[in-house]
Amino acid sequence: MNNIETPIFLKRKDVTLAYTLLRIVFGINFFVHGLVRIGNMGGFIQSMVDRFQELAPSFVIIPFAALTTPVELISGFLMIIGLQTRNAIITGFLLMMPLMFGVCLLQQWDIASSQLIYCLVFFILLAGCSLNTISIDRLIHNRNS
Repeated sequence: MNNIETPIFLKRKDVTLAYTLLRIVFGINFFVHGLVRIGNMGGFIQSMVDRFQELAPSFVIIPFAALTTPVELISGFLMIIGLQTRNAIITGFLLMMPLMFGVCLLQQWDIASSQLIYCLVFFILLAGCSLNTISIDRLIHNRNS
């Protein structure tokens, strides 16, 4: 168990539970983003090409758009179950960078604001990985110890 000190008014078990619930609900959000798009990948890719066509040629946008849905789906699922959690969080965080870059170049500040919230949640989840004790990762770690 890590010896991370928390303020007296916070109990480690409550902070761990709060972390777990945030990880799961955020994983659900990311997973469902991918899930609802998987059946209409062509439409999603075309919408990305249409949105970002003034920034980059379609041969750049199409591979990124094609990867977005599976990355959301897989990283979201992994966050939900707590497997390879740190890698899933980092992958999701990295996905946000080009998305943020693109919407800022398009000056879509309302979308950029929403994406900043996603980035903040990713930061909290990554910074709090030591609290990821209610997870498959922890079960695997305990079995291997």
